[in-house]
Amino acid sequence: MNDVTVTRTLVLPASELRERFSRSGGPGGQGVNTADSRVELSFDLAASPSIPEHLKRRMLDRLEHRLVDGVLTIAASEHRAQLQNRAAARERLAAILRSAAAPPPPMRKPTKPTKGSKERRIAGKKRRAETKRGRSGSWD
Repeated sequence: MNDVTVTRTLVLPASELRERFSRSGGPGGQGVNTADSRVELSFDLAASPSIPEHLKRRMLDRLEHRLVDGVLTIAASEHRAQLQNRAAARERLAAILRSAAAPPPPMRKPTKPTKGSKERRIAGKKRRAETKRGRSGSWD
């Protein structure tokens, strides 16, 4: 089992990952009833010593809906081979943790409309009102 590289500075050691194998659904031919190709990869995010504390808080906040008692679990069963499913689960784990560790977007700087845009808006409203006023007339 290899370490999982999340970012250049964040690498999860293989000792913190737990893998569980089970039978996968879907196509499989003769070996469908005997091959344990489905992989469940678990990572205890809350108790991990390899993640810095400031990142851990951010990740726990962003992933709170996916965590069960601080543990993130990824299931992969899209391939028929166990090795491919193991690699897919590790890729997915790295992608989820990478997006959760990303810094928050910069705050929006509020702006006000320019004087010209306000004048154009009012002029357009007056034109539209004049058009509508012209429609209501007495029809003899």
